Amino acid sequence: MAFKFVAFAALVAVANAGVLAPGVPLAYAAAPAAPLAYAAPVAKAVVAKTVDADYDPHPQYSYAYDVHDSLTGDAKSQQETRDGDLVQGSYSLLEADGTRRIVDYTADPVNGFNAVVRKEPAAVAVKAVAAPSLTLRTPHPSPMLPPLPRSPPPLRTLLPSPTPHPLRTLLLSPTPPP
Repeated sequence: MAFKFVAFAALVAVANAGVLAPGVPLAYAAAPAAPLAYAAPVAKAVVAKTVDADYDPHPQYSYAYDVHDSLTGDAKSQQETRDGDLVQGSYSLLEADGTRRIVDYTADPVNGFNAVVRKEPAAVAVKAVAAPSLTLRTPHPSPMLPPLPRSPPPLRTLLPSPTPHPLRTLLLSPTPPP
């Protein structure tokens, strides 16, 4: 009876299933035409000019800083000034080989950015490190240690071992008629 119910439910499901339409159109359609009507604006919109209240036509600034870190050995400095469109400055840093690199720069609207780089020799003479000397050592025997104590033998746990049992076949035969 259950099989008949399952077969009936499958038949109802197939009957209710619709045809799946393809996901892409089968033909190309014409693009929608642009509207031909055009209305000219009645009045021209006036755009109001906004002026930035904080605008400085002749900016000026000047700053400088120095860093001398004895923990990391970092030493650098920079200073820069601006007067209108002319920017002048310099910075210096200590390179890994001990030399100091100094860069002087100028930037203006006529010549663009120009930098002059120069190097100064190391202030502290770098000492040459001598190569380590090799000393050969003769191997010596390690000291004799007393032997470790023997561990006791593992405890034996007795588990019942599986024993085969004879297979009993039980034959049922029809009882002979009386």
